[in-house]
Amino acid sequence: MIRVAIDGPAGVGKSSTSKALAKYYGFAYLDTGAMYRACTWWCLHQGIDLDAETVDERLVTETVGEFFTGDHFDIGVDPDAPSVTADGEDISEAIRSSEVSSHVSKVSNVIPVRNVLIAAQRAYIAREASADSFSGGLGIVAEGRDITTVVAPDAEVRVLLTAREEVRQARRTGQAVSGVGAEDVAARDRMDSKVTNFTTAADGVTTIDNSDMDFAHTLDALVALVDEAIEEQEYKRYAANLEGYDLDEGDEALIDGTGYGDASRGSGPKQVGVLAIVGRPNVGKSSLVNRILGKRVAVVEDTPGVTRDRVSYDAEWAGTDFKLVDTGGWEVDVEGIDSAIASQAEVAVNLADAVVLVVDGQVGLTDTDERIVRMLRASGKPVTLAVNKVDDRESEYLAAEFWKLGLGEPYPISAMHGRGVGDLLDVALDSLRKAEKTSGYLTPSGLRRVALVGRPNVGKSSLLNQLAREERTVVNDLAGTTRDPVDEVIDIDGEDWLFIDTAGIKRRQHKLKGAEYYSSLRTQAAIERSELALVLFDASVPISDQDLKVMSSAVDAGRAIVLVFNKWDAMDEFDKQRLERLWITEFDRVTWAQRVNLSAKTGWHTNRLAKAMREALESWDKRIPTGKLNAFLGQLQAAHPHPLRGGKQPRILFATQASTRPPRFVIFATGFLEHGYRRYIERSLREEFGFEGSPIQISVNIREKKKRK
Repeated sequence: MIRVAIDGPAGVGKSSTSKALAKYYGFAYLDTGAMYRACTWWCLHQGIDLDAETVDERLVTETVGEFFTGDHFDIGVDPDAPSVTADGEDISEAIRSSEVSSHVSKVSNVIPVRNVLIAAQRAYIAREASADSFSGGLGIVAEGRDITTVVAPDAEVRVLLTAREEVRQARRTGQAVSGVGAEDVAARDRMDSKVTNFTTAADGVTTIDNSDMDFAHTLDALVALVDEAIEEQEYKRYAANLEGYDLDEGDEALIDGTGYGDASRGSGPKQVGVLAIVGRPNVGKSSLVNRILGKRVAVVEDTPGVTRDRVSYDAEWAGTDFKLVDTGGWEVDVEGIDSAIASQAEVAVNLADAVVLVVDGQVGLTDTDERIVRMLRASGKPVTLAVNKVDDRESEYLAAEFWKLGLGEPYPISAMHGRGVGDLLDVALDSLRKAEKTSGYLTPSGLRRVALVGRPNVGKSSLLNQLAREERTVVNDLAGTTRDPVDEVIDIDGEDWLFIDTAGIKRRQHKLKGAEYYSSLRTQAAIERSELALVLFDASVPISDQDLKVMSSAVDAGRAIVLVFNKWDAMDEFDKQRLERLWITEFDRVTWAQRVNLSAKTGWHTNRLAKAMREALESWDKRIPTGKLNAFLGQLQAAHPHPLRGGKQPRILFATQASTRPPRFVIFATGFLEHGYRRYIERSLREEFGFEGSPIQISVNIREKKKRK
């Protein structure tokens, strides 16, 4: 049974919201204020002069006592028809008259009268615990004076409902227009406050100020409190099933909720400067990026053209946050993918606030270096010159040649060993601070993170460009164009998402070499960093084991999933029927995932992605209250008990959702639950609660009865 006690001054809407709350849950409703009004009406009806200078409190107390003990009074607890009767006569309207309103405080301020009514109110509340009561034992909402502190101080939900005086007076005046006598709420408060306190909440009482809330919002706030109380009560009831069983410390943490975990979302974007690292191929740009970041994130190999996209990272040096952009090697007079890489490098320069030009001290000054300098001068961006591969003091003379570029002092560094990088950064960041604008933002930690995954050449980069509405990454028919994960913040329907474009995961990862091996590792790391995986398939070619392995990588990582079948517009009816047959046979593991058929190249049906992504993440974040979960599993077990094994039948004792992202459920049982029964539980959970687009993890803790000592 749930007892809800609501106190507060006149004009806050206690009666209307309490009745609505009781109706919402099927609870009984007790208007204790109506009981005081009924007593006042009865005293006036019996001829007691309540206008006398000194009211005969003894006579008032005896009259009220007779009213209750002599079976003259009754009050209905149906929130749809909360009637008040005296000797069988309905006095519900009579007790709302202006005469009663002006005298009720005189009766309620008589302490012995309050004691009589407190006993009567407690009796009505206690009656609702019975199965044959109005609520059937569900609960009661009682509102009025002293209800949270004196009448029901141990109620499961105690609320002080309040509002500013001018707001309450306006509400009372509005009621008067409807035929109810208006009252001076300030005067009423002064009278009532002589014997009770309803201006501040006692310990354990929740204050809700509804001055700026409408009726619906006030009701929602109360519903949230009652839901929490119901969950706590149900939780204790089901957790009691574990009494008498051996439990360890980890079990206790799960049972009391302290073991429950949720990932945090973080804060908004911070504006920072953008520093681009440019240079011709294989001069060590990615090595320098890794050195600045202090970890190996950019793919490095002693082969020209390993980095192909412009890739940005959040970086910090000497207390200064900035955006660091790695670029593909800039070359002149090239075609095909090399031309696209050079174009991305030029875009990076245009979007940056300052530039570090990296040259190779071992090779010396080249014509391409000079062409790059002309491009940089045209951009107007401040440039710091880094002469890489100067590994010791004796080799520093190699930097002298680069004075000819006219960019000022060349800084000899060794990106591989870290030599001179600190001095270089000091100068580069000084130029960044002096730049005209700061055009970058650190990646907001609160954005939903989406990884684009799939085998090589299924259209991941094309889809990213389509969603971004610009050529953000290099797209080429050559498989494996993308090697570094590329982060891009993209606005979809007014909401920012962080997309991570990844290299395709190839089969037989242990046989990969060099850049491809490290790209594969980066892709797996990108999946781990994401919340949602968009798993892309090329629908125009047969689904391969490699495709299914990519999908399994995302599922095994516990990420929300949306399956994207690209190039759908290139399929005929036969191909579509083939894919539908494959869905039944090959995708049985992820039938809970949403499918989106689209064309990344043309943008056809890409507008359907946002809805599928949001629904998948909602499922990934979903939590089922413990009481509701155990009630559902109890019904499930009663309808379909676990099969007998060895003459014993495992029984579910208790279950709780240990975490979200993905939803993970821990079931305490008396024996091992077979895989088939766990799958049955998972299917049933999905049918009842949804979870579309999110994997569900179920673990079983087998616990035995404590041995008698």
